Amino acid sequence: MAQQTAHVPWNAPTAPEPVNATVQLPGSKSMTARALVLSAIGVGPSTLSRPLRARDTEMMAGGLRAMGVSVSTVDDDRWVVRPGTLQGPAHVDVGQAGTVMRFMPAIAGLAQGTVTFDGDPSVRQRPLRPLVDALRSLGVSIDTPPTGSLPMTIRGTGRVTGGEVVLDASASSQLVSGLLLAAPDFDRGVVVRHVGPPLPSAPHVRMTVQMLRAAGAGVDDSARDVWVVEPGKLTGRGWTIEPDLSGAMPFFAAALITGGTVTLLGWPRSSAQPVDRLRALLGEMGGEVSLGTEGLTVRGTGVLHGLDADLSEVGEMTPVLAALAALADSPSKLRGVGHIRGHETDRLAALTRELTALGAAVTETPDSLEISPRPLRGGVFHTYDDHRMAHAGAVIGLAVPGVELDDVACTSKTMPDFPALWSAMVTGK
Repeated sequence: MAQQTAHVPWNAPTAPEPVNATVQLPGSKSMTARALVLSAIGVGPSTLSRPLRARDTEMMAGGLRAMGVSVSTVDDDRWVVRPGTLQGPAHVDVGQAGTVMRFMPAIAGLAQGTVTFDGDPSVRQRPLRPLVDALRSLGVSIDTPPTGSLPMTIRGTGRVTGGEVVLDASASSQLVSGLLLAAPDFDRGVVVRHVGPPLPSAPHVRMTVQMLRAAGAGVDDSARDVWVVEPGKLTGRGWTIEPDLSGAMPFFAAALITGGTVTLLGWPRSSAQPVDRLRALLGEMGGEVSLGTEGLTVRGTGVLHGLDADLSEVGEMTPVLAALAALADSPSKLRGVGHIRGHETDRLAALTRELTALGAAVTETPDSLEISPRPLRGGVFHTYDDHRMAHAGAVIGLAVPGVELDDVACTSKTMPDFPALWSAMVTGK
């Protein structure tokens, strides 16, 4: 099990004037994780250009290496993956990464031998049971506690028959992606049917489908909540990893709060990430989003309005949008985000506690936050070992002097250089 690091308090810098910055941010965690898995079961080597090097992706690479895949990460900007015979015994430390916890079990089912999984204590509380039951129905031998959570042992036979599975993935879209990514190597492929409340974070499943097709898989997603992946060998290829849109959210928020301009370099003309939803959300709050030759630019207009929006497809953006809402000129309601209670922490409860402690009026429901702005004060903002909570605290600190994050090191999960990048943007140092 991964060791816990000591908390390091951090004073969030306050912006003395409009933030005008051009930022180069790390690659998308979601794209890096998917590219690693697809490369591991392909034929021939693959390369990942500008991948994310962070705790989550290092855990993914480490798990694949343990099962016999060659993953070279010597070059920060170009990782090379060479498939190998998947085998155990192996151990996968998932850390706090939902992607590792949910993408790797199907790969382990394809391995010959025993593969064990565990991670940080908090990850044992994250939803996994529907994936475990689905893999069992496909013939994979899995041992878990009665809750169907980690720690987990998979006894692979070197093949998975595949077939049709039905599951309720309303707790996390990763439960679907975890099956789809490995399915080309199943003897019969897979048909995945989601039943239950609406699937959250649907753009992430669309990213999975797009990347599968790019690697040569046959995928039919024409029927609602049904995905069909045909069996077949994937081809090794080069993956160019886009900047991480969720990771860019606090930097874009800085433009809205300070009336400045922030440009994210390297944004592609066509993206698998929900940039149109970002444009609509920030536009409603008073920002302007445009795509130019240099990158994706967000401009603050000097106003910051409240927001009433269903965020079910972009739940990762909730903490930063909640921070913006606490600084807005009118109340906000952020709806459809009950599923983020099962992320690194219960984000709705955590946001309610921390924003209330700084002076905001927050009403928490099972799947929403209602936020009424009030004058805010400084104080300790607890991050709960959750990188998105740290982002929210940093955003509040732009406008409220004296905000101290109890642990900024948790941002290493997806952006190890966040404190330095943030301080450089705000202070120019």
